[in-house]
Amino acid sequence: MLGKLLLSTLGAALLLAAANPKVAEAQAKIKAGKFEEALAVLDPIHKANPKDAEVNKALAGAHLKYGDSFMYNESLPPRQKYAPALRQYRAVVAVEPSNKDAQNKITLIENIYRQMGRPIPQ
Repeated sequence: MLGKLLLSTLGAALLLAAANPKVAEAQAKIKAGKFEEALAVLDPIHKANPKDAEVNKALAGAHLKYGDSFMYNESLPPRQKYAPALRQYRAVVAVEPSNKDAQNKITLIENIYRQMGRPIPQ
């Protein structure tokens, strides 16, 4: 029993140690609300290895939270929040096409533009 617990703990520690330190740095920046700084860390890593699942997840998460920071900012008027939020949600889908949250938010914003009779930003 103790042996299994020790192996399990050791395995978890090895997985944590194997995590990309740049991703951990970016996640700390995301938590602090420093989305542009997090993206500046993650973008070059993603470009160098676009199939890295850990980086892709972190990059999609950074874009999603950055988009939410515009979308749900009550101090911003609609004209100032929808376009940047839409750009960020589209960036999520570019990295993680199956992200339902980002897809739903894209649809919501596009419908808002349609209801306002305005062109949807590209």
